[in-house]
Amino acid sequence: MRPVTSSTASWLAASFAAVMVVSGSLVAAQSAPDGENGRYTMTPIPEGVLRLDTRTGTMSTCTRNGTGWACYAVPDERAAFDAEIGRLQAEVEKLKGQLAAGPTVSGKIDEALPKSDPLKKAEPKVAEGDRKIEIPLPSDQDLDRVMSFLEKAWRRLIDMANRVQKDVSGKI
Repeated sequence: MRPVTSSTASWLAASFAAVMVVSGSLVAAQSAPDGENGRYTMTPIPEGVLRLDTRTGTMSTCTRNGTGWACYAVPDERAAFDAEIGRLQAEVEKLKGQLAAGPTVSGKIDEALPKSDPLKKAEPKVAEGDRKIEIPLPSDQDLDRVMSFLEKAWRRLIDMANRVQKDVSGKI
């Protein structure tokens, strides 16, 4: 073994001290209490202090009142949005499951019904064997329209007759 010189001893002592400082700072950083710049970050605001919890990410506003300091959690809109997105995704999955299960509407048909005009007259049908033309009978709606027209015409005719009679009786 060789003898230890003063320069080697000082170098070993400096290395040992550096190792101790580095390991001591690591231990101190790991075991820092929550209140000493470890968990919370404070930022001054006009109303008091804005506190950020570095572990959970929640923010609070701290204000001083007559009895001391009071901290109130700042509403987290992101959490509300995430909850709504989760609810909507669950609803979409539920609806997809119902859709995959099959149609739930009773009486549903695959083809669209043909559009028809209720006032359009039906085409006369031609019988295949005799080649006779069949004329469709008027519907109840058609009969009601005809009766309404005739009633109005009759009332007008009676009103005209009454006016003529008054005019004639007034001149005689």
